[in-house]
Formats: sequence, structure tokens, C-alpha cells
Amino acid sequence: MRLESLHDLYIKELRDLYDAEKQIIKALPKMIKFVTSSELRSALQSHLEKTRGHAERLEQVFEKLGSRARATKYKGIEGIINEGKEMMEEDGDSAVLDAAIISAAQRVEHYEMAGYGCVRTYAQTLGYEDQARLLEQTLEEEKEADEKLTQIAESVVNPAAMESRSDEEYEEEEEGRGLFQSD
Repeated sequence: MRLESLHDLYIKELRDLYDAEKQIIKALPKMIKFVTSSELRSALQSHLEKTRGHAERLEQVFEKLGSRARATKYKGIEGIINEGKEMMEEDGDSAVLDAAIISAAQRVEHYEMAGYGCVRTYAQTLGYEDQARLLEQTLEEEKEADEKLTQIAESVVNPAAMESRSDEEYEEEEEGRGLFQSD
């Protein structure tokens, strides 16, 4: 797609965001199954439902533009989601892995907030006030999700992860045992 106007850029970025929402809808159930914190699981389940609504809202925006919703492969979000998948493949303490999942999820939220902030502003500039309101609603929900993840991290997951032993602590304990064993 050639970018000859702000309208062209708006359409391109809407397509990127539509693909991002589709990728997130696919990735979130895997994350939900992986996490051990009930608070985190609940927050991710709630956000999955909101994410489905985000995709529907983007379909409404495309409809208002007289176009059908079409996704363009969004490699940026794909990379961030893949980083989250890699975190889930790590061995480790469940609370620490939950903290890693929050980190990955917040990266996604921040990426989405940047995208929705831009398209909302493009819509306003182009005079598409009804579309701007729909995009602002999604932007606010992304901010709420990010704040909820922060709250869960600070109050539940990170304190639990702090109680986990680091590899260094484990190695020191093992070395200490060797020092006190008789030959």
C-alpha cells in the first residue's frame, strides 16, 4: 500500500492493529493456561474478552470507512508475542514465570497503546470524530489493562517471585552442603 496521504497511513495502521488484535486473541488463551496466579489468570481472561471487543470495534471503524476489515501482518506485535511464548518455555519458579508473563503482556499493551493513540489522533485530524471515539474507548481499555497488570505485579506476583530462590542462592546452598559433609 502506498502512503500518499494521512488517510492512507490511517488505513494501514488500522489494518496493523486489526492483525495485532487477532494475534492477541490467539495468544492469550495459551498464556491463561500457563499462569499460576489466579488474579493474573482472571485479569488475562477479562482482557481476552475485551480484546475480542477491540477487534469488533475496529470492524466498526472499517465499516464507517466503507471498507471491510482487513488485517495486514503486523510483525512488531508478532515479535513481542513470540518473546512472551519464549518466556513460557523457560524452566523456573511459577511465580517468577508469572512475573515474566506480566512483563510480556505489558509490552504488548504498551505497543497497542502507542498504535491506538496514533490512529485516534489521525481520526481526529481527518474529521472522523465517531471513529476517534471508538478508538479512544479501546485506548482507555488498553490503559486499564496495563494498570491492572501493574497492580497484580506489585501486590501479588512480584512479592511471590521475591520469595523464590535465585540460581546463585541455590548454588551457594549446594556448595555450603558440600563444605559440611564428611569425606
